[in-house]
Amino acid sequence: MTTAISTEILVEDRPWTDPEGAHLRCEQRAEIAIRYGTDDSEPGVKPTAADIAVFLVATLDGKPIACGGLRELHGDDALVGDAEIKRMFVRSPNRGSGASVAILRGLEKHALERGWTRLVLETGTAQPDARRFYEREGYTPIERFGYYQGNADSICYGKTLTA
Repeated sequence: MTTAISTEILVEDRPWTDPEGAHLRCEQRAEIAIRYGTDDSEPGVKPTAADIAVFLVATLDGKPIACGGLRELHGDDALVGDAEIKRMFVRSPNRGSGASVAILRGLEKHALERGWTRLVLETGTAQPDARRFYEREGYTPIERFGYYQGNADSICYGKTLTA
């Protein structure tokens, strides 16, 4: 007798300090270090518990497989209602599972609930897979903003959100 096992991706709000989320972020930074050949390729301010307003972790069969966060932007480069996507990551074996879309939709929903009407993000020249993903999901290239302005490896995207 064969029993079908249903697998469902669950997306949960977690604190930035969540151990499983922290482990996912470490995996993401390790992958980025390999792609760019340096342990510190981030030109901007690193996200912290103090500035990440939303942090989501996706699990499959109870195991963490993806994460992503939102940081509200302030300053000269930000429009009122802007937030930045930070630390978006899906473990390699789980890519193509729908986890990235689940995290992104969750972040967009949380942004709208907070009154943020545009999401922006920075990715890079060594991340063609990320660029394809964001473009497929309706994000369009924008001018480099903030700390990314002078970084030739940075590619920035934005999307205006609607309810």
